[in-house]
Amino acid sequence: MPELANLAAQGTLPGILRQLSGLGGCTHPIRLDGHRTEYDIDTTTGEIGRILQHLDSTSLPAGQLLVRCNNRRTTRCPACAEVYRRDTFHLITAGLRGGKGTPEQVGTHPRVFATFTAPGFGPVHNRRTDGRPCRCGLHHDQDDDTLGTPLNPDTYDYEAAVLWNAHAGQLWRRFSIYLRREVAKRAGLSQRRLRDHARVSFAKVAEYQRRGAVHFHAVIRIDGPEGGNTPPPAWATADLLTDAIETAAAKARVDGPTIDGRTHTFTFGSQLDVRTIRSADFNDGQELTERAVAAYIAKYATKGAETATGALDRPLKFVAELAQLDISDHARTLIRTAWTLGARKSLEHLRLRAWAHMLGFRGHFSTKSRRYSTTLGALRDARAEWRRAQAATARTPQPETTYVLAHWVFAGTGLSDTEAWLSASLEPAPGTEGEPTR
Repeated sequence: MPELANLAAQGTLPGILRQLSGLGGCTHPIRLDGHRTEYDIDTTTGEIGRILQHLDSTSLPAGQLLVRCNNRRTTRCPACAEVYRRDTFHLITAGLRGGKGTPEQVGTHPRVFATFTAPGFGPVHNRRTDGRPCRCGLHHDQDDDTLGTPLNPDTYDYEAAVLWNAHAGQLWRRFSIYLRREVAKRAGLSQRRLRDHARVSFAKVAEYQRRGAVHFHAVIRIDGPEGGNTPPPAWATADLLTDAIETAAAKARVDGPTIDGRTHTFTFGSQLDVRTIRSADFNDGQELTERAVAAYIAKYATKGAETATGALDRPLKFVAELAQLDISDHARTLIRTAWTLGARKSLEHLRLRAWAHMLGFRGHFSTKSRRYSTTLGALRDARAEWRRAQAATARTPQPETTYVLAHWVFAGTGLSDTEAWLSASLEPAPGTEGEPTR
């Protein structure tokens, strides 16, 4: 590589290696042009004093400041997605057994792991659990590309499938309202009075089935009136919560658009699975454990439609791009349907063209109620603070009061071929993979 030889000849190779190692393995960093200057402040007069630190992008080995992309998708950046997965794991775990500001007593509160599926839009190729063949007459292998694809694409309801994805987030919100009503009803309380006795908390993640329909995995918990800091009332049990979830899921309904005389109404599918979470400490790991639930949810927080259906991991600019893309016919039809529906004025609020690569789903992949546990932002802030503390130990003591003047502009993304080669040969620098969140 001529560029590598030039870096070695110029003596900048060690510097660029240090800069790349700070990315922690990020393969698609953001490149910034600009500068940052930190000044001393006279605490008596308030005047700006000497320059303590100065950073100019032109003086950096790569010629620009490189910042991690922080993309949650494994297909886009495995290193950043792994940090996101770990953060999600810690967030879910904190709500199951405490930590990160959540009291340990939440581990004794009633909690369940629930999976909500989409309704059917037409028969698809599948692997039956009873050992019988698929409707097509074949026994499909687990990695068979036809799994999840329609038996008859001409009769498959692609329009409803895309619109269901687009309304899935709204359907979940409607379910969460009904769930609190059902819990209150079983406790003999009004929904308003329920707040004085108990709170329902949750954390969920969206996953795509092979057929391209979103479904949700959720941890749902009953706490006392102040959330995880207070014990739940005696009537709050896992059985009561399970019964309330099943009833609320059956009642949840969202009225959709009317298209060409056809009115769409969206509900959850009949396949609802609700299981009580019990700690492995009490049953030798035979029951559904906290760690297994957290790991399962965290795994799907870094995946999108591209993982399950062979669709895309980035937006389309033009529908003509579909003809050149190496994706399945099923995914292509779902994307084209979303694009076509997105042209309708009555559906512009769904932004179907912007989210066609997501098969219409535009919600956050992982969400939680406010009182469930810590937040991803808090975990990121803790990690950043830990890095600053580590860097401070290598510097001479600085004044407590400083003034920072910075200006950065976007200059592009990604690494050059030489930078990518060098980055692949590096181990992530200490502190870049989430040590403070353990």
